[in-house]
This record gives sequence, structure tokens and C-alpha cells, in this order.
Amino acid sequence: MLSKNNFEDLKKGNFLKNLPKNLSEERIEEIFSSENIKIERIISEGQISPNNFWFNQDKNEFVYLISGEAEIEFENFPKSKLLPGDYIIIPAETRHRVSYTSKNEQTIWLTFFY
Repeated sequence: MLSKNNFEDLKKGNFLKNLPKNLSEERIEEIFSSENIKIERIISEGQISPNNFWFNQDKNEFVYLISGEAEIEFENFPKSKLLPGDYIIIPAETRHRVSYTSKNEQTIWLTFFY
């Protein structure tokens, strides 16, 4: 419960503000993490996964696309295009990679690892 004694623990932000410009690399910002969950804001400007690289996380991943466009490629499964408002849940140990992000606008992702 929030009280005057722990008010400084209250964290507030806006996923669409304080965005870096002209990124040479994708930006990953950790919003929260604990033993069982991690929340990140990811900002892309045309960045994709390196050739022949596959993510293969040991946790489930919930991905919500806030802005921009993206495409996630899966090993042995069809690609999935994401538009603003779309989400996808990637089960643990599912090999995947980012094969496209918008170059003309920032692609902003909200991800939960659990």
C-alpha cells in the first residue's frame, strides 16, 4: 500500500515522451524487474536482428507494439507483422528474430518477460 513513507517508490512515466532521436542502435530501457517479471520499453529506428541470429529466451515474452511497424520472424513458422495496438505472446524457448522495423518513424515496443 502506498503511504507517505513510501511515496518515493511510486514510479510514473510516459512511453511516448523523452524519446531519443537518430538512434544508431536499438534502445532498450528497463522499466521494472523482479525475480519473475521484467518490463522494457524498446525503441527501434529501422534496426533488425543480425543475420542468422535468433532470440531463444528462457521466459515467455509479451510484446505490445505502441507505434511504428515491425515484423517478427520465427524459426519454422510464418512471420508475424505487427502494427500499432498489436500484441503477440512468444512462448519461452521459441526461436525468433526481428526482421523489420519502420525506418521512417520510431517503432516503440512494450515487452514483458515472465
